[in-house]
Amino acid sequence: MRWTRAGSFTVPRRNAIPGSPADWLSRARGSLAQAKQPKAPDGYWEDLCFLAHQAAEKALKAVYQQHHWLFHYTHDIEELVTGLEAERLRLPRLVKDAAMLTKYAIHTRYPGMSEPVTKQEYETAVRLAQAVVDWAEPLVMGKCSKD
Repeated sequence: MRWTRAGSFTVPRRNAIPGSPADWLSRARGSLAQAKQPKAPDGYWEDLCFLAHQAAEKALKAVYQQHHWLFHYTHDIEELVTGLEAERLRLPRLVKDAAMLTKYAIHTRYPGMSEPVTKQEYETAVRLAQAVVDWAEPLVMGKCSKD
């Protein structure tokens, strides 16, 4: 892995988070749809991967909202996943694996901070984001499964 964690991407929560679960899930779907758009000739895989990250992040936050669980204002998917597991929610392997998308929130968005993202890495990012959105959707629709 070329990316290493360089600090926290978290802002402490102070108040309840605005937006309904459906709002968060809708935003997740929108980010995923944008991530799936063809890369422009002068575009970057990094930018599409950022959108995939955003889709996963927003889908996880939709689940938090559905259950009225607070979360930090964070881009760290691992933190969000860990928090859901602490609430005893079962997460499939691909949802847990989506933690790797966090690198697309910061490091790959800025020139010179990482190696260029490849098409294969992009395809993996979209697959993981899709898995998170697909997992979150029935939970947000009220079909929650706990241990």
